[in-house]
Amino acid sequence: MTDLSNNVSARVAALFACHFFGFGLFLPFFPLVLEFRGVSAAEIGFILGAGTIARIAASPLLSNLADRTDQRRLSILIYSIIGACFISLFYLPGGLLLVGAAMIGYMVIKAPILPLSDAYALDTARNTGADYARMRLWGSVGFVLANLAGGALAAESTAWLIVTLTVAASLATGFVVLSLPRQRKDTGSRDADHEHGTGPFAQLWFWPILALLGLFQATHAAFYGFGTLYWRSIDVPDFTIGLLWAVGVVAEIALFTIAGKLSLKFDPPVFLFAAGVAAIVRWGLFPFAESFFFMGTLQVLHGLTFGAAHLGAVAILAKVVPQRWSGTGQGLLTASIGIQTAIGLAVSGALFQYDPHMPFYLMAAAALAGCAALVFAAPVIRRHLRSESV
Repeated sequence: MTDLSNNVSARVAALFACHFFGFGLFLPFFPLVLEFRGVSAAEIGFILGAGTIARIAASPLLSNLADRTDQRRLSILIYSIIGACFISLFYLPGGLLLVGAAMIGYMVIKAPILPLSDAYALDTARNTGADYARMRLWGSVGFVLANLAGGALAAESTAWLIVTLTVAASLATGFVVLSLPRQRKDTGSRDADHEHGTGPFAQLWFWPILALLGLFQATHAAFYGFGTLYWRSIDVPDFTIGLLWAVGVVAEIALFTIAGKLSLKFDPPVFLFAAGVAAIVRWGLFPFAESFFFMGTLQVLHGLTFGAAHLGAVAILAKVVPQRWSGTGQGLLTASIGIQTAIGLAVSGALFQYDPHMPFYLMAAAALAGCAALVFAAPVIRRHLRSESV
């Protein structure tokens, strides 16, 4: 790569880092900020539930708006500024209505930023030869740093600093995107055909494949919702739980570091199958892990269950969705993951009350179903990948 390409790659990496730093503060710590504001657990659940539903709907719609106007960078800037404004409402005195509007508004307006950033990064990789995974890994680094910062500030007297850092991260995301160059378009005849309605969005095969891509990520639903609660129920110390979460993210970063070389040997369906097999093992054995070594070993599989599933899915969409509509494609993937994860959380909640082990067995079964479906879907996926590369 040229120095210019390296410079662009570094700025895309910074874009991911800034966005995920804000996300790493918002996701784990803003329910605590709400509690400090006197919001009850039931009210927090309602706010997060409503925000999640709205976010799932908003992601493909707002991503598509950016694609239709051909203003991907400007859209990320606008969404980032509006997101900062929503979170800034926490500085104002007010009750449930104010903080509910701030939370839901932020979740909606920030929903398209990751799919649009993924689309930009994938186009950068296509146009310059940059390694997408090495750019994306800085998002994971930003998330971990935010977890550490939020953990240090998770007290009522310092909660305002969590709000301030989240606002700063949103504004920094917009600042970084301003520095990115406009990408050149692929004006080939194939894209022209796609834009006139013959693209994957109008074809029946695309939608079950999209659902399958989302399923592999949705197998994390039980862990995201109840992993910490399960560990606490078997008396794992909070500090150890934090270490176990960190092990998973480090494994994810490690995979992203070497993914570029792996992609030269394996095609995207292989990444998905590796993710599915790892999920069967991880979630099937999760209830049996009683030592830190056993738990940590299973957490290392997060590099595959999340990382390989993510890389396989975005690689497939990058090749079958025209460049102009790549933001929409990534937004639809986000919605697919969100819908199936929400269903998984709801079912896992009922199962967890009955038997804390059951949600993880359900995730293993879902991963097994995904692998079985992939056996039949892989030839279809490969056929369309080959046709798009012609």
